[in-house]
Amino acid sequence: MDLNRRRLLALGAGAAAVATTGATPASASAGTAGGRVPSDAALARSLGLRSKYAKGQHYVIGGRGEPLVLLPGWPQTWWEFHKILPALAKRYTVIAVDLRGMGGSDKPADGYDKKTMARDVHELVRRLGYDSVNVVGHDIGAMVAHSFAVNHRAATRKVVLMDVGHPDESLYEQRLLVKPGQGFSLWWFAFNQVQGLPEQLIRGRSRYLVDYFMDAFPPDPSAIDELSRRIYAHAYDGPQAIRAGNAWYQAFHQDVVDFATYDRITAPFLGLTSEYSYDFMKTVWAGQGTDVRVHKVPGTGHFLAEENPQAVIAELTDFLS
Repeated sequence: MDLNRRRLLALGAGAAAVATTGATPASASAGTAGGRVPSDAALARSLGLRSKYAKGQHYVIGGRGEPLVLLPGWPQTWWEFHKILPALAKRYTVIAVDLRGMGGSDKPADGYDKKTMARDVHELVRRLGYDSVNVVGHDIGAMVAHSFAVNHRAATRKVVLMDVGHPDESLYEQRLLVKPGQGFSLWWFAFNQVQGLPEQLIRGRSRYLVDYFMDAFPPDPSAIDELSRRIYAHAYDGPQAIRAGNAWYQAFHQDVVDFATYDRITAPFLGLTSEYSYDFMKTVWAGQGTDVRVHKVPGTGHFLAEENPQAVIAELTDFLS
């Protein structure tokens, strides 16, 4: 994957990477940056939404209209959609989900393959009384959304994948060390395979990790504000949260096996990419669906919904309607 993110190459320091984790307690709590982190309930209220739980799954819901499920990625939580949720809630019933192992959701010992995580989402959808939904996923959430669309076809109206594809055999061809100026290393994919050590290294230091990626990917790092960085850092700090987040990556081997059995996505399929990943992802996604379109979100490096929320809102509204 030659995405040539020069900013990432230039940032030599940084902690090791994990996936988004850690429950936010009901009352405000201290973040790793020394500030306060509002509860999920308070954050949801600030957007005119409600924070809910169903059988170990945390989600935020509100609005009215067709159901629209949003699945976040690493290293974030449902809050990554906070800039687009209020606008979308005017047209849709929005349901932003903390995936298994993420944020306020449970962190069991296993089940981090994307097929099982997609089943979690499907069970939540049915529990909320919906037979079918629109699904949007970013990063790890895009992998889960892809699995959802393949394994729960009748429940998928339309699907949007943002900047990341489902794990496949090409992961085994990624280089850990690349020559200067010839792309970048997905070093955290390898680091997150390690069991036990990340919990020791990252616990209490997750803000270094969050800042590394939030500064490395966006052309304008200020797009990820201080509150958001504290929320994401707080979501990582516990050892169980770190362990659960790493499990998303450790499950890639099973994901590759599952992907080999998948047919193409038959629901209408929109791929949204950053400035850097458009050419690569357009080629990848072209063969993974029967009705595929791929659009670039201008001025973005990876965190599309936070870096250019108005463009993402426009893309989703146009596609889903």
